[in-house]
Amino acid sequence: MKSINTALCAFGMSGQLFHAPFIDVSPKFKLHGVLERSKNLAEAKYPDVVTYRRMEELLEDNNVDLVIVNTPNITHYEFAKKVILSGKHVIIEKPFTASVTEAKSLIDLAEQHNVKLSVFHNRRWDSDFKTVEKIINAGVLGEIVEAEFHYDRFSPSLSYKVHKEIPSDGVGNIYDLGSHIIDQALVLFGMPQRVFAVLDTWRKDSKVDDYFDIKLFYPSHYVNLKSSYFVLEPLPAYSVHGRKGSFIKSKSDVQENDLQSGKMPDAMDWGVEPDAEKGLLHTLSNGSSKKSFIHSERGDYMAFYDGVYEAIRFDKPMPVSGYEAMNVIKIIQAAIESHFNHRIIEV
Repeated sequence: MKSINTALCAFGMSGQLFHAPFIDVSPKFKLHGVLERSKNLAEAKYPDVVTYRRMEELLEDNNVDLVIVNTPNITHYEFAKKVILSGKHVIIEKPFTASVTEAKSLIDLAEQHNVKLSVFHNRRWDSDFKTVEKIINAGVLGEIVEAEFHYDRFSPSLSYKVHKEIPSDGVGNIYDLGSHIIDQALVLFGMPQRVFAVLDTWRKDSKVDDYFDIKLFYPSHYVNLKSSYFVLEPLPAYSVHGRKGSFIKSKSDVQENDLQSGKMPDAMDWGVEPDAEKGLLHTLSNGSSKKSFIHSERGDYMAFYDGVYEAIRFDKPMPVSGYEAMNVIKIIQAAIESHFNHRIIEV
């Protein structure tokens, strides 16, 4: 097994939690280098890592096979374009780009230069979402008529990450948390026909949206996607209703919390939710009502990296394609247009 030499474009929370630990424990990858302008945080934790002070140094390193662009949203397009032009494979943090035009440009450029491109929509591998996906695919709810996804927080203060609070393309909650649940909705139901949305700003002195309510219109059902920074007592993260019953699931994936506590993704119990977080399945059949609690699927962000390895080494499809990630941006742009024009937008 020839490992893939990988470099990170930053070593903040994303690099430290969502990328480096998985690259470090997987024999399929090697954490070769990290771009840090002035600090040496990566070297302190991974002594063999190469520290780059400039992006050009990283791109000129012929030992690097794969670059992860985990920088502020507004820089994704610029950085990813440079990576592709250097002939290296690229993973881009969500959101893919600030616009569909930028997304399509990167997809075309990657194809022209014969490099693999993927976007890190890791929440596809959350235990709670995987459980919802399994229930829907099993057909026990019958034809779906409505679904509602929440990604809420109680966070009334402005972020210490200044770039997240400066109004610009690709900034705001709809790009931040919205990217996750929009992608999940598209995985389950595909692209909608129409979009209607309301965005708002509730935090004191905030200049970017921290609330959204998006309705996706499908031929036979609706999907509602909501997020607010003022939810102290959370609602179910997933409520799915069909002609045969309902499934309710909390937001309970443990992977991010475990990473923050220092747990490594090769632990035997990685991604296992507490029993108390089982989903509730309530169905009606032949006039008989049945309620049951459903064990959660195992969360597994490593599945994304395994998919990247298969794509690069064996020319398989990337676990998240550029086109799939571009569709998320299409919905975001439609939602923003809907909000400002107070109307339903055809997708």
